[in-house]
Amino acid sequence: MGLTAQSVRLESLKDIYEIEKSDKQYIVALAGNPNTGKSTVFNYLTGLNQHTGNWPGKTVVSARGEYKYKNNEYIMVDLPGSYSLFTASKDEEITRDFLCYGNYDAVVVVADATCLERNLNLVLQISKLTKRIILCINLIDEAEKKNITIDRQGLQNELNIPIVLTAARSGRGMNELKEAIANMAFKQIDYEEFNNLSYLHYEPEIRERITENNYNYANELKQKYVKEDINKLNRDKKIDDFITSKKFGIPIMLTLLGLIFLITVQGANIPSQVLADLLFGLQYKLDVVFTNIGANDFIRGILVDGVYRSLAWVVSVMLPPMAIFFPLFTLFEDLGYLPRVAFNLDHLFKKAGAHGKMCLSMCMGFGCNAAGVIGCRIIDSPRERLIAIITNNLVPCNGRFPLIIVLSAAFFAFTGTFIDSIIPALFITLMVIIGVFGTLSVSYLLSKTLLKGIPSTFTLELPPYRAPQIGRIIYTSIIDRTIFVLSRAVVVAAPAGAITWLLANIYLGDMSILAHGGNFLEPLGRVIGLDGFILIAFIAGFPANEIVIPVLLMAYMSTGTLTDFESVDSLRQILVSNGWTALTAINVMLFSLLHWPCSTTLWTIKKETGSLKWTFAAFIIPTGIAFLVCFVTAAIYRLFW
Repeated sequence: MGLTAQSVRLESLKDIYEIEKSDKQYIVALAGNPNTGKSTVFNYLTGLNQHTGNWPGKTVVSARGEYKYKNNEYIMVDLPGSYSLFTASKDEEITRDFLCYGNYDAVVVVADATCLERNLNLVLQISKLTKRIILCINLIDEAEKKNITIDRQGLQNELNIPIVLTAARSGRGMNELKEAIANMAFKQIDYEEFNNLSYLHYEPEIRERITENNYNYANELKQKYVKEDINKLNRDKKIDDFITSKKFGIPIMLTLLGLIFLITVQGANIPSQVLADLLFGLQYKLDVVFTNIGANDFIRGILVDGVYRSLAWVVSVMLPPMAIFFPLFTLFEDLGYLPRVAFNLDHLFKKAGAHGKMCLSMCMGFGCNAAGVIGCRIIDSPRERLIAIITNNLVPCNGRFPLIIVLSAAFFAFTGTFIDSIIPALFITLMVIIGVFGTLSVSYLLSKTLLKGIPSTFTLELPPYRAPQIGRIIYTSIIDRTIFVLSRAVVVAAPAGAITWLLANIYLGDMSILAHGGNFLEPLGRVIGLDGFILIAFIAGFPANEIVIPVLLMAYMSTGTLTDFESVDSLRQILVSNGWTALTAINVMLFSLLHWPCSTTLWTIKKETGSLKWTFAAFIIPTGIAFLVCFVTAAIYRLFW
């Protein structure tokens, strides 16, 4: 692309931005490496509660917010984290294009005070594009804890750009940053300075030389203007030598994962029962209300037995585990442990022909597979991004965890002691391991067949360990995750409950449509160690996996309404009376783990890939694996028992 074409594109964007902002509005771009506290700076300035996390790859789309300062309004654009403007990843392309062509009044580059030299490469690259740059050296409080001191004035004179030292989490230095932004934004804009883009189109060899020179210069700046306490730095290194070692890294990871599930299982029992008693108790009051207003049984059945009861089930079963699991998961994220998980698994993903960053998107999938698919934008290679998208469903999302947790407790806890919590936790951990193994196996097969290629390399920055902010962890895990996922499930479960009730109450001959469907699928279900009603329940759970168990109980008990159970033991009795064995429970958990993505995830895959072919592949591959695995386990069971 020549300078003329760049100028034309720039002018069109310039016109758009001038229309969108008034005379007293200024556009500020917020850039920086991943994991520098950029989103925390954004949240502090704008007041938006965008999720922050202590691991790279979190911000995969640009976010906007506004704040006022001295009677002027500033539109803050939070760009995805980027290590370089020489990039091929989708999220970093957003950053590059906005910095190259956007009509902003200032750009704030956020750097980590604890590893400043690694962040300066991007600062030096952006300074080639514009003089409207402010360097925000964040996490200065963390640097001070490690006895790192920065000569701000000396570095500012050397780089000839404004520099502000901040600790955004506590608000330190943020007023100075606002003042620096105001001073920069008030300067007369010269759009010619944005046309210096030719160096971005150099050959790869020249780009590598530029990057090498930048890092060498950054190291010189560090030696001149940054003083470090070696003893403090060695502390993190000693911890990482243990946590990321080949001998202890993966066992520690599995132990912590099992501990999270143990706490989740143990802690969710009583709250789930209390919620169930409360919500299902309200159903009887709703029945009275509908009776008093003279509503007919059909309307009452759809709204109360269908819609309300499905919602009550989803809330009572999902909310307590999520309210425990997500804060624990967020805690490890805030501490900086998740990048260590990616580091431990990186060599396995490379051997599978996948990208190391795929571990990060896989971790996002534990909360929601749709979010994990979006998170795949952090992967540079289009081929490896597709592998990550197709395989993200093979780890259990929050919608499938309740079923796995409940069945583990119902069929594999026998003693009535504390071990009742340990055994389900071990089974859940085993399911996660199987999911990770399936992810690696399918990635390997795809990399050797449909998506051949050589795994690309990447640099994974291990962030410093940080003291967690408990208030932020609670807020983020409850509002950004628990409420978000629960609200999505509620929206889907309401119409699903109504449809399921209709299928259970409309009869063809002497059987309901639901029963006919179960009988039709019975031969297929038996082949894979399940039954027809189980398959019907999973099909009904396509919009929301959370309703699989209540739909199944409705079919078994022929109640015509979504059914709850009084206790885990009563659930086990109902299932055993309908022919369930330990094999059935194991295969239902395996099928739930491996089967097709939910409707929301499939829609997200279609939007991310823009292809029906790859969306179909993301549906048929895990479905085929689920049937194959269950067929094998059923065959082995019949062979020996």
